[in-house]
Amino acid sequence: MPSDHANAGYRRLFDREGLTFGAGFPLTGTNRSTPDHEREIELATLAEELGFDGLWARDVPTYWPKFGDAGQTFDTWPWLSHVAAHTDEIALGTSSVVLPLRHPLHVAKSAATVDRLSDGRLVMGVASGDRDPEYPAFGVDRENRGELFREGLEALRTVWREDYPSLEGRWGRLEGDLDVVPKPTAGTIPLLPTGNSRQSDDWIDEHGDGWLFYHLPESTLESYIAQWREATEAKPFAIAIRVELADDPAAEPEPLHLGYRAGVEWYRDYFRRLEEYGLDHAIVGLQSEDRERAFERFADEIIDEL
Repeated sequence: MPSDHANAGYRRLFDREGLTFGAGFPLTGTNRSTPDHEREIELATLAEELGFDGLWARDVPTYWPKFGDAGQTFDTWPWLSHVAAHTDEIALGTSSVVLPLRHPLHVAKSAATVDRLSDGRLVMGVASGDRDPEYPAFGVDRENRGELFREGLEALRTVWREDYPSLEGRWGRLEGDLDVVPKPTAGTIPLLPTGNSRQSDDWIDEHGDGWLFYHLPESTLESYIAQWREATEAKPFAIAIRVELADDPAAEPEPLHLGYRAGVEWYRDYFRRLEEYGLDHAIVGLQSEDRERAFERFADEIIDEL
Protein backbone atom coordinates (compact mmCIF):
# COMPACT_ATOMS: atom_id res chain seq x y z
CA MET A 1 0.00 0.00 0.00
CA PRO A 2 1.70 3.23 -1.08
CA SER A 3 2.37 5.60 1.82
CA ASP A 4 3.83 9.03 2.38
CA HIS A 5 5.67 8.08 5.56
CA ALA A 6 9.32 9.16 5.56
CA ASN A 7 10.51 6.21 7.68
CA ALA A 8 12.59 3.84 5.51
CA GLY A 9 11.33 0.68 7.22
CA TYR A 10 7.71 1.65 6.78
CA ARG A 11 8.31 2.36 3.11
CA ARG A 12 10.04 -1.01 2.67
CA LEU A 13 7.03 -2.80 4.12
CA PHE A 14 4.16 -0.77 2.70
CA ASP A 15 5.28 1.50 -0.13
CA ARG A 16 4.27 -0.74 -3.00
CA GLU A 17 1.16 -2.52 -4.15
CA GLY A 18 0.79 -6.11 -3.07
CA LEU A 19 1.56 -8.25 -0.06
CA THR A 20 5.01 -8.17 1.55
CA PHE A 21 6.53 -10.71 3.93
CA GLY A 22 8.61 -10.56 7.07
CA ALA A 23 10.16 -13.18 9.33
CA GLY A 24 9.70 -13.33 13.08
CA PHE A 25 12.51 -14.04 15.53
CA PRO A 26 13.64 -16.51 16.76
CA LEU A 27 14.41 -17.64 13.23
CA THR A 28 15.96 -20.84 14.60
CA GLY A 29 12.74 -21.68 16.44
CA THR A 30 14.51 -21.71 19.83
CA ASN A 31 11.93 -19.93 21.97
CA ARG A 32 12.25 -21.61 25.38
CA SER A 33 15.99 -21.18 25.89
CA THR A 34 18.78 -19.00 24.58
CA PRO A 35 19.09 -19.30 20.78
CA ASP A 36 22.41 -19.43 18.97
CA HIS A 37 22.81 -15.74 18.14
CA GLU A 38 25.29 -16.41 15.34
CA ARG A 39 22.85 -18.80 13.69
CA GLU A 40 20.04 -16.27 14.12
CA ILE A 41 22.11 -13.65 12.29
CA GLU A 42 22.98 -16.11 9.51
CA LEU A 43 19.27 -16.71 8.93
CA ALA A 44 18.49 -12.99 9.18
CA THR A 45 20.95 -12.14 6.44
CA LEU A 46 19.64 -15.06 4.38
CA ALA A 47 16.08 -13.74 4.73
CA GLU A 48 17.19 -10.34 3.47
CA GLU A 49 19.03 -11.91 0.52
CA LEU A 50 15.96 -13.98 -0.38
CA GLY A 51 13.66 -10.97 -0.56
CA PHE A 52 11.91 -10.84 2.80
CA ASP A 53 11.03 -7.24 3.66
CA GLY A 54 11.05 -7.28 7.46
CA LEU A 55 12.61 -8.91 10.52
CA TRP A 56 10.47 -8.72 13.66
CA ALA A 57 11.55 -9.08 17.31
CA ARG A 58 9.18 -9.70 20.18
CA ASP A 59 9.14 -7.98 23.57
CA VAL A 60 8.99 -10.66 26.30
CA PRO A 61 10.49 -9.23 29.52
CA THR A 62 10.16 -12.46 31.54
CA TYR A 63 9.88 -16.15 30.76
CA TRP A 64 6.58 -17.71 31.88
CA PRO A 65 6.73 -21.45 31.04
CA LYS A 66 2.95 -21.78 31.22
CA PHE A 67 2.64 -19.35 28.31
CA GLY A 68 5.01 -21.48 26.27
CA ASP A 69 7.82 -19.28 24.99
CA ALA A 70 10.34 -16.54 25.77
CA GLY A 71 10.26 -14.85 22.37
CA GLN A 72 13.75 -14.53 20.97
CA THR A 73 15.05 -14.37 24.62
CA PHE A 74 17.37 -11.42 23.95
CA ASP A 75 16.05 -8.00 24.91
CA THR A 76 14.40 -6.25 21.99
CA TRP A 77 16.61 -3.16 21.73
CA PRO A 78 20.17 -4.54 21.89
CA TRP A 79 19.04 -7.45 19.73
CA LEU A 80 17.66 -5.20 16.98
CA SER A 81 20.82 -3.07 17.16
CA HIS A 82 22.84 -6.25 16.58
CA VAL A 83 20.60 -7.24 13.67
CA ALA A 84 20.86 -3.73 12.21
CA ALA A 85 24.64 -4.04 12.15
CA HIS A 86 24.43 -7.24 10.08
CA THR A 87 21.76 -6.19 7.55
CA ASP A 88 21.44 -3.39 5.03
CA GLU A 89 17.94 -2.45 3.92
CA ILE A 90 15.40 -4.85 5.43
CA ALA A 91 12.88 -3.27 7.82
CA LEU A 92 13.29 -3.98 11.53
CA GLY A 93 10.11 -4.37 13.56
CA THR A 94 8.90 -4.95 17.10
CA SER A 95 6.01 -7.35 17.54
CA SER A 96 5.27 -5.92 19.95
CA VAL A 97 6.62 -3.60 22.67
CA VAL A 98 4.42 -3.92 25.78
CA LEU A 99 3.99 -0.25 26.65
CA PRO A 100 2.39 -0.64 30.12
CA LEU A 101 5.45 -2.58 31.34
CA ARG A 102 8.06 -0.14 30.06
CA HIS A 103 8.71 3.48 30.95
CA PRO A 104 7.90 5.51 27.82
CA LEU A 105 11.03 7.66 28.08
CA HIS A 106 13.20 4.54 28.07
CA VAL A 107 11.25 3.18 25.10
CA ALA A 108 11.54 6.49 23.25
CA LYS A 109 15.31 6.66 23.70
CA SER A 110 15.93 2.97 22.93
CA ALA A 111 13.73 2.98 19.84
CA ALA A 112 15.19 6.20 18.46
CA THR A 113 18.68 4.79 19.02
CA VAL A 114 17.89 1.66 17.00
CA ASP A 115 16.21 3.80 14.37
CA ARG A 116 19.32 5.98 14.05
CA LEU A 117 21.73 3.05 13.99
CA SER A 118 19.67 1.35 11.26
CA ASP A 119 19.26 4.47 9.09
CA GLY A 120 15.54 4.73 9.78
CA ARG A 121 14.52 1.11 9.34
CA LEU A 122 12.56 0.67 12.60
CA VAL A 123 8.79 0.09 12.65
CA MET A 124 7.12 -0.55 16.00
CA GLY A 125 4.28 -2.83 16.87
CA VAL A 126 3.04 -1.77 20.31
CA ALA A 127 0.74 -3.67 22.67
CA SER A 128 -0.94 -3.64 26.08
CA GLY A 129 0.37 -7.12 26.99
CA ASP A 130 -1.16 -10.54 27.62
CA ARG A 131 0.96 -12.34 30.26
CA ASP A 132 -0.86 -11.82 33.55
CA PRO A 133 2.03 -12.50 36.00
CA GLU A 134 4.15 -9.77 34.41
CA TYR A 135 1.94 -6.94 35.66
CA PRO A 136 2.57 -7.48 39.40
CA ALA A 137 6.24 -8.23 38.63
CA PHE A 138 6.54 -4.69 37.27
CA GLY A 139 4.22 -3.10 39.84
CA VAL A 140 1.52 -2.43 37.23
CA ASP A 141 -2.23 -2.80 37.81
CA ARG A 142 -3.38 -4.87 34.81
CA GLU A 143 -6.79 -3.17 34.99
CA ASN A 144 -5.08 0.10 34.05
CA ARG A 145 -3.19 -1.28 31.07
CA GLY A 146 -5.49 0.28 28.49
CA GLU A 147 -4.97 3.76 29.91
CA LEU A 148 -1.23 3.15 30.36
CA PHE A 149 -1.02 2.07 26.73
CA ARG A 150 -2.64 5.30 25.54
CA GLU A 151 -0.42 7.43 27.78
CA GLY A 152 2.68 5.58 26.63
CA LEU A 153 1.88 6.02 22.96
CA GLU A 154 1.16 9.72 23.45
CA ALA A 155 4.45 10.16 25.30
CA LEU A 156 6.44 8.47 22.53
CA ARG A 157 4.92 10.67 19.86
CA THR A 158 5.48 13.81 21.88
CA VAL A 159 9.10 13.34 22.93
CA TRP A 160 10.08 12.26 19.41
CA ARG A 161 8.43 15.22 17.73
CA GLU A 162 9.07 18.01 20.24
CA ASP A 163 12.12 19.49 21.88
CA TYR A 164 11.90 19.92 25.65
CA PRO A 165 8.19 18.99 25.81
CA SER A 166 5.87 19.46 28.75
CA LEU A 167 3.96 16.23 29.35
CA GLU A 168 2.45 14.29 32.24
CA GLY A 169 1.07 10.79 32.82
CA ARG A 170 1.03 7.99 35.35
CA TRP A 171 4.61 7.30 34.29
CA GLY A 172 5.78 10.72 35.52
CA ARG A 173 6.10 14.33 34.36
CA LEU A 174 8.23 16.38 31.99
CA GLU A 175 8.17 20.11 32.70
CA GLY A 176 9.96 21.50 29.66
CA ASP A 177 13.51 21.51 31.06
CA LEU A 178 14.48 17.99 29.89
CA ASP A 179 14.69 16.48 26.43
CA VAL A 180 14.92 12.92 25.13
CA VAL A 181 17.60 12.33 22.51
CA PRO A 182 18.32 11.13 19.90
CA LYS A 183 15.31 11.98 17.78
CA PRO A 184 14.24 9.47 15.09
CA THR A 185 15.58 9.88 11.57
CA ALA A 186 12.15 10.78 10.15
CA GLY A 187 10.93 12.83 13.11
CA THR A 188 8.90 9.93 14.48
CA ILE A 189 8.70 6.13 14.29
CA PRO A 190 5.61 4.37 12.89
CA LEU A 191 3.49 2.78 15.63
CA LEU A 192 1.16 -0.14 14.91
CA PRO A 193 -1.17 -1.11 17.79
CA THR A 194 -1.32 -4.88 18.12
CA GLY A 195 -4.61 -6.70 18.49
CA ASN A 196 -7.11 -4.44 20.21
CA SER A 197 -4.65 -3.27 22.89
CA ARG A 198 -7.80 -2.57 24.95
CA GLN A 199 -8.72 0.30 22.61
CA SER A 200 -11.61 0.96 20.26
CA ASP A 201 -11.23 0.50 16.51
CA ASP A 202 -11.77 4.24 16.07
CA TRP A 203 -8.94 5.03 18.50
CA ILE A 204 -6.58 2.66 16.67
CA ASP A 205 -7.52 4.25 13.35
CA GLU A 206 -6.92 7.76 14.70
CA HIS A 207 -3.69 7.14 16.63
CA GLY A 208 -1.99 4.22 14.87
CA ASP A 209 0.05 4.19 11.67
CA GLY A 210 -1.48 0.81 10.87
CA TRP A 211 -2.87 -2.25 12.62
CA LEU A 212 -0.94 -5.40 13.52
CA PHE A 213 -2.85 -8.56 14.36
CA TYR A 214 -2.13 -12.13 15.34
CA HIS A 215 -3.37 -15.06 13.25
CA LEU A 216 -7.16 -15.27 12.87
CA PRO A 217 -9.47 -17.72 11.06
CA GLU A 218 -9.69 -16.61 7.46
CA SER A 219 -13.32 -15.50 7.53
CA THR A 220 -12.69 -13.48 10.70
CA LEU A 221 -9.58 -11.92 9.20
CA GLU A 222 -11.49 -11.01 6.04
CA SER A 223 -14.12 -9.19 8.09
CA TYR A 224 -11.52 -7.38 10.20
CA ILE A 225 -9.68 -6.14 7.12
CA ALA A 226 -12.96 -5.08 5.49
CA GLN A 227 -13.88 -3.03 8.58
CA TRP A 228 -10.41 -1.51 8.62
CA ARG A 229 -10.64 -0.56 4.95
CA GLU A 230 -13.98 1.14 5.61
CA ALA A 231 -12.31 3.19 8.33
CA THR A 232 -9.11 3.96 6.43
CA GLU A 233 -7.84 3.36 2.93
CA ALA A 234 -4.38 4.68 3.66
CA LYS A 235 -3.12 2.73 6.68
CA PRO A 236 -1.78 -0.82 6.42
CA PHE A 237 -3.00 -4.03 8.03
CA ALA A 238 -0.47 -6.72 9.00
CA ILE A 239 -0.65 -10.14 10.65
CA ALA A 240 1.69 -12.68 12.20
CA ILE A 241 1.22 -16.33 11.21
CA ARG A 242 2.97 -19.61 11.98
CA VAL A 243 3.86 -21.53 8.80
CA GLU A 244 5.04 -25.10 8.34
CA LEU A 245 5.54 -26.19 4.73
CA ALA A 246 4.61 -29.82 4.06
CA ASP A 247 6.86 -31.91 1.83
CA ASP A 248 3.90 -32.54 -0.48
CA PRO A 249 3.25 -29.30 -2.44
CA ALA A 250 -0.45 -30.22 -2.72
CA ALA A 251 -0.99 -31.00 0.98
CA GLU A 252 -4.19 -29.56 2.45
CA PRO A 253 -3.95 -27.40 5.58
CA GLU A 254 -3.70 -28.82 9.08
CA PRO A 255 -4.28 -26.34 11.92
CA LEU A 256 -1.32 -25.36 14.08
CA HIS A 257 -1.27 -22.97 17.01
CA LEU A 258 -1.59 -19.57 15.29
CA GLY A 259 -1.13 -21.00 11.80
CA TYR A 260 -1.13 -24.02 9.51
CA ARG A 261 0.90 -26.88 8.15
CA ALA A 262 0.19 -27.06 4.42
CA GLY A 263 1.72 -27.46 0.98
CA VAL A 264 3.08 -24.52 -0.97
CA GLU A 265 0.19 -24.70 -3.46
CA TRP A 266 -2.34 -24.14 -0.70
CA TYR A 267 -0.23 -21.38 0.81
CA ARG A 268 0.06 -19.56 -2.51
CA ASP A 269 -3.71 -19.55 -2.86
CA TYR A 270 -4.15 -18.56 0.79
CA PHE A 271 -1.85 -15.54 0.59
CA ARG A 272 -3.37 -14.50 -2.73
CA ARG A 273 -6.77 -14.44 -1.04
CA LEU A 274 -5.41 -12.40 1.88
CA GLU A 275 -3.86 -9.98 -0.58
CA GLU A 276 -7.24 -9.59 -2.29
CA TYR A 277 -8.86 -8.89 1.08
CA GLY A 278 -6.39 -6.03 1.52
CA LEU A 279 -3.67 -7.50 3.74
CA ASP A 280 -0.42 -5.55 3.39
CA HIS A 281 2.19 -7.55 5.33
CA ALA A 282 2.54 -11.02 6.83
CA ILE A 283 5.09 -11.86 9.54
CA VAL A 284 5.92 -15.51 9.02
CA GLY A 285 7.09 -17.82 11.79
CA LEU A 286 8.62 -20.67 9.78
CA GLN A 287 8.59 -24.11 11.42
CA SER A 288 11.12 -26.64 10.13
CA GLU A 289 14.09 -28.77 11.12
CA ASP A 290 15.96 -27.43 8.09
CA ARG A 291 15.58 -23.69 8.52
CA GLU A 292 17.64 -22.61 5.52
CA ARG A 293 15.65 -24.86 3.23
CA ALA A 294 12.38 -23.56 4.70
CA PHE A 295 13.36 -19.94 4.01
CA GLU A 296 14.50 -20.79 0.49
CA ARG A 297 11.30 -22.73 -0.28
CA PHE A 298 9.08 -19.97 1.08
CA ALA A 299 10.91 -17.32 -0.94
CA ASP A 300 11.16 -19.30 -4.17
CA GLU A 301 7.79 -21.01 -4.15
CA ILE A 302 5.55 -18.45 -2.46
CA ILE A 303 7.00 -14.92 -2.39
CA ASP A 304 8.37 -15.06 -5.93
CA GLU A 305 5.17 -16.66 -7.26
CA LEU A 306 2.67 -14.14 -5.89
